[in-house]
Amino acid sequence: MYNNYYDAIVLGVGSMGAATCYRLAERGYKVLGLEQFDIPHTQGSHAGQSRIIRKAYFEHPDYVPLLQRAYRNWQQLEVQTGQQGYYKAGLLYHGPSKHPVIQGVLEAASLHHIELNELTHKQASGRYPQFNIPTDFKTIYEPDAGFIRPEMAITLYKDEAINKGAVIKMNEPVIEWKNENGLFKVITSKDIYYAKKLIITAGAWAGKMIPQLKSKVRITRQVIVWVKPINNELFYPSRFPCWLIADDKRPGALYGFPYLDKQSFGEPEGLKFAWHYAADETDPDNVNREISKNELKQLMNDVSEYIPAVADAEIAATKTCLYANSPDENFIIDHLPGYNGDVSFACGFSGHGFKFVSVVGEILADLATEGKTELPIGFLGLKRFQ
Repeated sequence: MYNNYYDAIVLGVGSMGAATCYRLAERGYKVLGLEQFDIPHTQGSHAGQSRIIRKAYFEHPDYVPLLQRAYRNWQQLEVQTGQQGYYKAGLLYHGPSKHPVIQGVLEAASLHHIELNELTHKQASGRYPQFNIPTDFKTIYEPDAGFIRPEMAITLYKDEAINKGAVIKMNEPVIEWKNENGLFKVITSKDIYYAKKLIITAGAWAGKMIPQLKSKVRITRQVIVWVKPINNELFYPSRFPCWLIADDKRPGALYGFPYLDKQSFGEPEGLKFAWHYAADETDPDNVNREISKNELKQLMNDVSEYIPAVADAEIAATKTCLYANSPDENFIIDHLPGYNGDVSFACGFSGHGFKFVSVVGEILADLATEGKTELPIGFLGLKRFQ
C-alpha cells in the first residue's frame, strides 16, 4: 500500500469541502481535506459574517426539496455542536408584481407549500418604516428565512470532520492531480497523497482544478459594504429582517441583512448589503481587492433609494468576494466524465450556494461512496450543457 493513502481526498476545504469531509468521516471513510489557505479564509466566496437562507426559491423551484433537507441538516449541526448557526430573521422581498424574482418566489411557494405573507403597501410601511418602497411594488415576507453565519459553519464542519477522524491540511496548495495505476495521485506544495476517490470543491478555483470545466465557470469580483446608520437600533434583527429588492432598473437584485453587532457576530459590525449580479470577470489568483470610490458610491446610491438611512450612514467596512458563475447560474454537481464515477465535484454556485452547504456535503459523500444520491439533483448535472 502507498504511503499517505486515503479512501477519499477532498480538494478545497471551504464551505462545501468542509461539509463533505465531515460527511465522509462520519461514514467511517479515511478522508483527507486539502486547503490552499486557512480555514476559513477571505480569498474566495464564503467570508463576510452572514449568508441568506430562504425556501421560496425564485431561481428554480426544484431547489426547494434540497433546501428542506439543508434546513434539517443545519438544525442537526446546531444540535450536535451546541452552536447556533441559523438565525430566523425573516426575509422581505420587494419588487414589481410581474418581476421574474417576485413571480419565482410565488411559484416556488405555491408548488411546495411554503409559508409567505403578502403585505399591502400600508402594512409594509407601518411595520418596516426603514424602507422607502414604491406604491406599485409587491411586498412578500418569508418568516422561516434568515441567515447563516458562514465562518462559524465552516469551522464547525471542519472541527466535526476532525473529531470523526478526518485529516485536514491547511495552507497546502494542490499542484496537480492525476489517475495513476487505478488510484488518484495528488501532488501538493508539501507532499504526495493517494486515494481511490477524489472530490473537488474548489470554488472559484474549480476551472483550475478541473480544466475541462473552465469554460463552464466564470469568476467575477463582487463588492460588499457594511454601514452604521445614525439610528442603528432601528436595524437590529428584532426590528429589521433580511431583504431582497428586485426592480426594473438593474438586472439581478439588491439584498442585505439586519444590523449585526460585533459582540454577538464578530467583525465587521454594521448593516451589510450588496448587489446580487455577476460583476467584472477576474482571475481568482489575481483579484483587485481595492474598491473604487465609484463602485462604493453606486452601491450606496442604489441601496439608499430604498433604505434612506444608508445615505447618511458611516461606512464601517467594505470587502470583495468571488462568484463562480455557471452558464445558467444553477449549480453543477456531478461525477466528472472519464473517471468511472471516482471523481465527483460541485461548482458554479453563482452567488447563491452557501445556504445549501449542509446538503451539498451529504450529496457529494453519496456520490463518492454510493455512486449516486437519492436527493433530487438531476437538474444540476453536467449533461445539461451538452
